[in-house]
Parts: sequence; C-alpha cells; structure tokens
Amino acid sequence: MKSDSQLQQDVMDELQWEPRVHHANIGVAAKDGVITLSGFVGSYAEKIAAEKAARRVKGVRGLAEEIEVRLDSDAKTADPEIAKRIADMFDWSAMVPKHKIGVKVEHGWVTLTGTVDGHFQRKSASDLASRISGVRGVSNQIEVRAAASPSDIRERIMAAFRRNADLDASTITVAADGNTVRLGGKVHAWYERRIAERAAWSAPGVNRVEDNIIVV
Repeated sequence: MKSDSQLQQDVMDELQWEPRVHHANIGVAAKDGVITLSGFVGSYAEKIAAEKAARRVKGVRGLAEEIEVRLDSDAKTADPEIAKRIADMFDWSAMVPKHKIGVKVEHGWVTLTGTVDGHFQRKSASDLASRISGVRGVSNQIEVRAAASPSDIRERIMAAFRRNADLDASTITVAADGNTVRLGGKVHAWYERRIAERAAWSAPGVNRVEDNIIVV
C-alpha cells in the first residue's frame, strides 16, 4: 500500500502530465488515501480534468475537491451569451436531443433541466456545457426516462460487471428501485469503484446511482 507522501507525489505527477491542467496553481494533500485538491483554475473544464486526473492514480481511495474557478478578465461572458452558446452546442450535437433540455445561467453557473432517454445523453449535455467559456459550474438536473423494470436494470448491470476483467462481480451488490440504483460491497482500488459506477450509469433507464462501494 502506498504511503500518503508517495500518493501525493503520484497525483502531482499525474496533474503535471495532464495537458489540460495548469498544475502549478493546484495544491495536493493526501491523508489515509484521500486526496484533497485546492487552488484555482481558469475554467470549469480544467477543474473537471484535474479531478479526473487525480482519480486515475492507483491507490486513491477518495477525493475532496476544493478547486476554485477564476476566470480571466477577458474570459468573462454575460449569462445570456453563455446560455445561447450552450443552446447552439446542443443544436449542433448528435448526442443531445434537440429542444428537450432547458438551460439557465446565473452568474456563470449553469442549470440543465429536461428529460432524455439515456444517461449518455444526460452526460453529453453536461460535458458540452462545461466547455463553454465563462462557465463556473454545471448543475445537471436532467432526468432519464425509465425504460426498464428494476429487475431488468439490475441484471444488465450485473452482466456488465461479469464481463469486465477488472472487476470481481461477486464482491459488489446491486439493488434497483425504480430508476435508482444502489451499489454496495467492496473493491480493492478507486478505479474499480469508478468502473462499477460507470457500468451502472450505462444501464437504460437509470436516473440516479448511489455508490456505497468501499475501497479496502
């Protein structure tokens, strides 16, 4: 098992390796396998990239993210312009259903609403919105329309677990209630937890995932 000092260094190295992140402005602390990121970045997209980079590091059991988005003076954009740019991006994207997602922007914070058929559409909308200059954060309130029974959802997720070479499906539990999935059990690494969570989100009709898997 890695020491906290080694884990801290590995995360710092990964941030330096990530071309989308200006690592000099980000602080890294490690305690009992939990990484805390602090400092500031120039965009919300950079903030997400830093978070993903930290989660990629083997040995990371948890992540506390305290990074602040500080826009350059020439990058500030009025809320109506941000909303228009996001709406235009949605119109151009093949992954986002047209005229089904509402966009509200207040002081650079984006709120997305509406209903879609799958989580990949929900995530695509959030990813596109996060790339727009001037965005400080995204609240994704888009709902996924239920398209399968809870038992079918559970079986599809368990089948995905069994297909994945990096997961031991016998150590993970899955419970489905309507379009909500609850994951439990234990895994040996943070990246395994993320794999399980992504598999759960990929099941048709899933609108919410409660990830209670423990990293041991």
